[in-house]
Amino acid sequence: MKKIIQLITILSFILLVPFSGYAQCKGFAKKICKMELGSYIHDGNYHAAVLTEGEEAELYKTCSSGQEYRLTVCSSEVFPNIEFKVLDANNRVLFFNRDHNYTRVWDFKPQASQQLKVWVRVPVSSKSSSGDVVSGCVAIMFGFKNK
Repeated sequence: MKKIIQLITILSFILLVPFSGYAQCKGFAKKICKMELGSYIHDGNYHAAVLTEGEEAELYKTCSSGQEYRLTVCSSEVFPNIEFKVLDANNRVLFFNRDHNYTRVWDFKPQASQQLKVWVRVPVSSKSSSGDVVSGCVAIMFGFKNK
């Protein structure tokens, strides 16, 4: 009986460890990143993940015409310059933060309702001489203005 309890405990730990990183990132998004929306109303979704240097992620978001939006990309302090692009359905770049001194915020008002793709990349740091892989939370948040 004692071995069964130990086995269940070990299996529970193994199954819960991958979710703890997500839970920590979601908490990071709620506490830190949500504040960057300022006066915009959070859309209620927390898009956060643990990324390592060189990794990319994509997110799709449908936006309504005439609505004012704020997009923020927030990351752990280990990543000073996260790159993000916003592309339309034809893969035209609407915004690339590298062209704007790596700003983490973009305010926009779409002229037509459309689905946008948000592409995020964690650049490889040139400072890492130890060869250690650096990981941290990256969150994408959307807010809108109440009409």
